[in-house]
Amino acid sequence: MDAKEFIVRRTAKFFKDGDVVNLGIGMPTMVANYIPEDVDVWLDTENGAIGLNGEPDAEHTDLDLVDATGVPSTLRTGACCFDSFTSFGLIRGGHVAFTILGAFEVDQEGNLANWTVPGKITVGMGGAMDLVSGARQVLITTLHTDKNGNSKILKKCRLPLTAVHAVDYIITELCVLHYNGEGLVLEELAPGVTVEEVIAKTEADLIIPEQIGSMV
Repeated sequence: MDAKEFIVRRTAKFFKDGDVVNLGIGMPTMVANYIPEDVDVWLDTENGAIGLNGEPDAEHTDLDLVDATGVPSTLRTGACCFDSFTSFGLIRGGHVAFTILGAFEVDQEGNLANWTVPGKITVGMGGAMDLVSGARQVLITTLHTDKNGNSKILKKCRLPLTAVHAVDYIITELCVLHYNGEGLVLEELAPGVTVEEVIAKTEADLIIPEQIGSMV
């Protein structure tokens, strides 16, 4: 199992029956493949549907039915489609239980930077700012360090922010961190990972409880 699969498998265990869940671009999209069979959730897309049900086969692809990334999808029984006004009304009204997003940076104050890097071309923020403000729980799926080995979990974000004090959980290949309003609590460790390793690879200051759970 590679690091990203490990992260999304753990993330999918947060859900319970009836939750409306919004999946962001990239790694968060993978979460849909690992939702436990005994948990019934409703996948939301901000471009106007609740009840996405994964990619279709080639024979049944409908290019008018896509997720927020433009990838063709299917709808489950009971799904519904609506306009963007209604979609963002649902999001801003607190009806989304979880939004799952990636991150360029996240910090010990629960701040998130995930939409732009200065000097690079971007298509815009999309629905991220509304989602992190309106969802009841914000889960960040990210590798613990960037390709150069630098921590992505910082004392203070340096990139333009998507949201302030909005992150609830950060799930990486090393651990699960919970922002409790005062700082980042190390709640779970991946098998074979030590507290010392997490501290060494994390710029942010961590709160270390006496009891730490396992990600599996």
